[in-house]
Amino acid sequence: MSRRSSSKRWYKTQISDPFVKRREQAGLRSRAAFKLLELIERDHLCRAGTLVLDLGATPGGWSQVVSPLVGANGLVIAVDLLPMDSLPGVIFIQGDALEGATSRQIEAVLNGRQVDLVLSDMSPNLTGIKTVDEARSLMLAAHALQISENFLRRGGTMVMKLFQHADTEVFIRDVRQRFLKIARRKPGASRAQSREFYLVAGGFQL
Repeated sequence: MSRRSSSKRWYKTQISDPFVKRREQAGLRSRAAFKLLELIERDHLCRAGTLVLDLGATPGGWSQVVSPLVGANGLVIAVDLLPMDSLPGVIFIQGDALEGATSRQIEAVLNGRQVDLVLSDMSPNLTGIKTVDEARSLMLAAHALQISENFLRRGGTMVMKLFQHADTEVFIRDVRQRFLKIARRKPGASRAQSREFYLVAGGFQL
């Protein structure tokens, strides 16, 4: 398929997507916000006072959703390699959370505390090469899991985007060794043709 045909198909999808229209009406930064809102309602992910670490946060759609929910007694730390415009109640750190300098910034903000909830809506830049894209998506998921091990409290929850392919089940078995309960979710705002789903892992044990 040509690049022009692909662009036309993307544009047609965008203008007919009800969640794009709702995002604009609600003033949200990302249509992915609706995915998280559904997960929050279904799995009771956060409340007033929750400490949240949002990985791959830019442009801030998920942080924008959770910040009002956790309130003044909670905390949202957003981390991304790319810059992000500021949001009320959100502390943004630009960098890789696996790197020492960024990790130390997160630790300084937490001041001895651990987070209750780790969020990851990270996706790789797609190359169109199936094996490369699958490997990159799992690498990001593995990074999110490792970061959770660094900052998540015992009993805490991790939510991450995954894409269904041959090696996904192997990764999920690894996650099961660290969490008491695992659930797969396909929010209504996820496009039906997409292989994406969300893993909600609760009861962190390490």
